[in-house]
Amino acid sequence: MANVFEIVTEQILSHLDKGVIPWKKTWNCKTELPRNLVSGKVYQGINIWLLLSSCYASSYWLTFNQVQKLGGSIRKGGKSSIVVYWNLKQVNDINEISGEAEVKTIPFLKYYRVFNLKQCDGIAHPGSIPVDPIYPIQEAEMIIDGYKDRPEIKHGFTSASYNSGNDLVKMLDQSAFSSIEEYYSTLFHELLHSSGHKNRLNRDTLMKHAAFGSKEYSREELIAEMGAAFLCGLTGIAQATIENSAAYIQSWRQIICISHDLIGQ
Repeated sequence: MANVFEIVTEQILSHLDKGVIPWKKTWNCKTELPRNLVSGKVYQGINIWLLLSSCYASSYWLTFNQVQKLGGSIRKGGKSSIVVYWNLKQVNDINEISGEAEVKTIPFLKYYRVFNLKQCDGIAHPGSIPVDPIYPIQEAEMIIDGYKDRPEIKHGFTSASYNSGNDLVKMLDQSAFSSIEEYYSTLFHELLHSSGHKNRLNRDTLMKHAAFGSKEYSREELIAEMGAAFLCGLTGIAQATIENSAAYIQSWRQIICISHDLIGQ
């Protein structure tokens, strides 16, 4: 039976096969993020990718039980989408060194299925989500400023890169980019690389040497670009950067297939 990682990977690959990139539609963090109709909570992380990729007009989602409790029904042939959920749990274990019993806290991951409101009958739409103003460049700067213990960012170089050895992001000057949006998209990409530093997530795809074009190298590039696309969507600049981002992601499509454990490791 496929595990959660495999299911999510298959979903992403399926959308890439169709040429679907979630940020092709206009949205920003204050208006159109997918949310649960009953709780009102906005879905987080990879769930935004998964639900926006379904391309439904409504931002509202429900579980099968929620649909039933509201007296609604799912239209014939309606296919569910998955939502990933993770938490921490305590388990009893034996310490390998002392041999004594101990309690460990470990993360666990599971998924459940949801339906978009547009797939349901008999449930009233709650109306539009109130629209707050969004200032894209200010939002982008807020994300950068909010990156705690971020690497040093230096400008004036002829290309953009991240060096994990000295924890440094090298950037071209803003004037070198075709637009301010492309500048932030590139900066987000490099900062996403830095999230894998040994003092942060200690991500193997960043910290272990990998040859250009290898599975590990490709996975790291996809992590950075998908993360950058996510941040572009949150800050409202995605419509100016999505074509380049989509092309970059698609360029690694075959290697994603080879690296079938893209999300799982």
